[in-house]
Formats: sequence, structure tokens, C-alpha cells
Amino acid sequence: MSSRIVEHFRAGAGQVLRVACLSVAGAVVAGPAAASGIPVASYDMNNGGGQASGGSFNYWDRFYNGTGATTTDGAPLSGGVGDLTDGIVPTNFWFTVENLAGTGPYVGWYSAMPRQSNPVVQFNFSLEWTVEQIRVHVDNSLSGGVVQPLAYLVNGNAWAFTPLSQSTFGWITLTGAPVTGSSLSLTFLNQTFPHWIFVSEVELSGTHGDPIPEPASGALLLLGLGMLGGAARRRAAAGRAAA
Repeated sequence: MSSRIVEHFRAGAGQVLRVACLSVAGAVVAGPAAASGIPVASYDMNNGGGQASGGSFNYWDRFYNGTGATTTDGAPLSGGVGDLTDGIVPTNFWFTVENLAGTGPYVGWYSAMPRQSNPVVQFNFSLEWTVEQIRVHVDNSLSGGVVQPLAYLVNGNAWAFTPLSQSTFGWITLTGAPVTGSSLSLTFLNQTFPHWIFVSEVELSGTHGDPIPEPASGALLLLGLGMLGGAARRRAAAGRAAA
């Protein structure tokens, strides 16, 4: 009777061990995550314009924290983040929230000035992502020559969108063939006449695969498999002894 109890205990322990090993294995080989917002590690672009470009105020990415002259119209900026990903979305038109200090929420580019026509923003990620949708918050007030972009290019390809109504501001949703990589370029195409483009925020969403398991996870899986094999051998030996 006692040998049967011991064998039953060993069988139960082996089952528990199997469950633990399968749980570890499942964590290692998990598939793609659900669609979610993509964190931007940095973005590179030419700074917005302002009074030096004929504007009433200065529409710089003033608090951009990378390299570049944040108070110079059209200056190259790289390696940082600022207005376009800070989560601050204006609740009014540009002319009520912008200022001479260039600290307003919009970044504005004047199409008739060098390094501001058809502005390109390259977004960089810390992981490889598949970008499936992009949202852009723009001003289409038609005041002071401010109009929404004519089109949007993602890695050089036009994505579909529904334009804003005239004299409004808000979100534009872009959709197209998903793009996979650790970076992505977004181009705002100008209208055919001199004007300003004002963008306050860009949001990207998509999916990515789980990262490769750390060595500790792999070691835990191997340990579990080894313990499972040892338990099986002990059960076989106990069965032969009982016979």
C-alpha cells in the first residue's frame, strides 16, 4: 500500500512539473502582441518656421530635447522628442495658442521657405514595429494661410485619409499597407500655393513580436525539462521494483 501512495505522489508531482514547464515554454514562444500605441524613441526633422519666415509668431519645436537649434527656422533637429509626441493636443486654432516665444503646441512649416517645404519627420523606435495606423492632429483654420496638408506619405507611399472640413482643426487618420521596421518617415505634402502647415501631435499604432527571451528564461525552461525527465526515470525504476 505504501508503495502505491509513493507512486501516486510521484505521478502528481510529475504532472505539476509538466504544467510548469509548459507555462515557461508558452511564455517564451508567445506570438505577436495586440495592436497598441507605439512609443517613439526619437524623431528627426527640420524645425518649424516663424517670424524669420514671415509668420506672425514663431512655430518652433521649442522644447525638442535632441540636437539642433530649436529657435532657428528650418534648422535640422535629431535624436530627441518634443511637441509632436508629448501628448499635448490643442483645443483651439493656432492663432489662439501660439506665441512669439515659440512655445505653443503646434509646429508650423512655411511651404515657400527652404528646408520647410514638404516637411519630413523620421520616427525612430527602440524595437521593430509593424505600423498599421497613424493619426495626425492638424490645423485647417484657413486663417493666415494655414491649411491642412494635401497628402501624407509613409516611407514614400501615399496613405488614405479623410480630409478635415474647412475652418476646423482635429485628427486625421492615415491607413495603408502596414510598414515594418525600427523607423518610419512621414512626409506632409504641401498644397500648390504658398501656405503654412501646422501639426501638433502624431500617434502611431501597430504590433510587434515579443522580444527574444532572456538567458534566465531559457535556463529555467531547461531546468524544468531536466527535472521532468528525472521524475520520469524515477517512476520507471519504482515500477520495476514493485513488479
